[in-house]
Amino acid sequence: MDFGQALDAIKRGHKAAREGWNGKNQYIEIASNISYINSDGYTVNADHSAIGNKAIAFVGTSGVQLGWLASQADMLAEDWRIV
Repeated sequence: MDFGQALDAIKRGHKAAREGWNGKNQYIEIASNISYINSDGYTVNADHSAIGNKAIAFVGTSGVQLGWLASQADMLAEDWRIV
């Protein structure tokens, strides 16, 4: 499937990955209810009135990267699959 189909799939709650990714068990999914601890030690719910409280999370061998951005190669690839 293409990147657009992969985005649709993760919006519906699936995990998606590219066949061409080198690392095993790597995938993207939607992260929601994002929060962080600010410099004053308070937990802040990162809810934005225009863009909400969701981001694409890349889960890889080194951990989770929130706010993952697809490369040109990822966006043009047609080897996406649901995992």
